[in-house]
Amino acid sequence: MTLLTNQSTKQTTTLRQKMMGGALAGVLMTTLGVAAPMMALTQSATAAPADNTTATKRLNKLLTNTKSMTANFSQTTKGANSGTFSGTMSVQRPNNFRWETKSPSEQLIVANGSSMWVYDKDLEQATKQKVDSQVGNTPALLLSGDPSKIDKNFKITQPYANKNYYVLYPKSDSASFKSLSMSFSGGKPVMMVLNDSLGQTTSIKFSGIKMNPSISSSQFKFTPPKGVDIINQ
Repeated sequence: MTLLTNQSTKQTTTLRQKMMGGALAGVLMTTLGVAAPMMALTQSATAAPADNTTATKRLNKLLTNTKSMTANFSQTTKGANSGTFSGTMSVQRPNNFRWETKSPSEQLIVANGSSMWVYDKDLEQATKQKVDSQVGNTPALLLSGDPSKIDKNFKITQPYANKNYYVLYPKSDSASFKSLSMSFSGGKPVMMVLNDSLGQTTSIKFSGIKMNPSISSSQFKFTPPKGVDIINQ
């Protein structure tokens, strides 16, 4: 009886962690929203915003200069599914990214532009999704897609003309998020803050950032381990 109870408790805890950790998949592919990085909140309310054309040009330049990137990340979600996660990430244009959560549970997301794998080690489950039809209206486009297409999918704003802080609003009515905030320092993307439609706020801070490193193509490939349940979506 005790063993069954402990197993049930562990499964419930793991599932709850996966629900919270699922926000990181949302960061890259789905439900993201509006919030402002803390650095923006400290700026003067009288600071003038840049016009949309200028904001778009500046963001395009920053993202065009980011051809590849590796970093550590710390992700905190506040709301119904609160939690803190940490791990490593890698992105490389065009449309390649790897997002690996290592604590408090293990989850791996790998995408190459045509498919995305989400592997939950604890649940021994791997889900494969097609992403080519979705990527245009998702934040994945920012760090791994074509920068020249961003303004086709997002309205780009720069609330403070003298700060590299941008807020993007999807133009599509079918997009699953409201807006996305992004901060740069020294030309590097250092923070993303977002709120989903359920009122949850997710903050992602990047550290140990390496800009434009050479990344092996194997980092963006995934082969499910033996015995893992595979779900195709």
